[in-house]
Amino acid sequence: MNSPAGLKLDSVRRSFAQGKDVLHVLNGADLAIMPGEIVALVGPSGAGKSTLLHIAGLLERPDEGEVWLGGEACGKLGDDRRTALRRSHLGFVYQYHHLLPEFSAMENVVLPQMIAGKSKAEAAERGMDLLSRLGLKARVEHRPGQLSGGEQQRVAICRALANAPKVLLADEPTGNLDPHTAEGVFHELIGLVRSSGVAALIATHNPDLAARMDRVVTLREGRLHQG
Repeated sequence: MNSPAGLKLDSVRRSFAQGKDVLHVLNGADLAIMPGEIVALVGPSGAGKSTLLHIAGLLERPDEGEVWLGGEACGKLGDDRRTALRRSHLGFVYQYHHLLPEFSAMENVVLPQMIAGKSKAEAAERGMDLLSRLGLKARVEHRPGQLSGGEQQRVAICRALANAPKVLLADEPTGNLDPHTAEGVFHELIGLVRSSGVAALIATHNPDLAARMDRVVTLREGRLHQG
């Protein structure tokens, strides 16, 4: 029997009221990403990429349609179950790192694991493995303010993957970095995602980065188109 898609969107619709008008942002969006697959999400600014990512990440509910995570329909789930799924099944990387400034790189990776129920020792072992793989072994005790932009974003990637999620959602993860640093962070992100077997949806405006993923989907007029 085939394994279910890591992430599936089925006829997702989302609209917003703008005064007397209604803005149809998602108009029947369909998408399936298999475990281990990396998909680029592209489209013009304002097309609704962030809205789609928020719905896929169970941060927002669609007006119609369904979101499936690992074969589980999420549309009618209560808030507690949705929160539990975000914690156990989803990892998020944003354009800005959103690290906790008063904690070290290691602590930023350890905390979400302990919230999920791991012991401090287990969480630290996992944290050291991830941080070391992204070249941060010598920086684990540094706070975010002591790290470069590229290092901060590498820590954010480690944090996103700390709980071994089934799905990774990334919104312009290298958008705040200079081209050289962005290239290095992207290369390491892709390598870590592939080795983890996570289903990844990565929004980007960079066509060169998009072309290096397994496939590209374009959000246009509320629907997702291949290529």
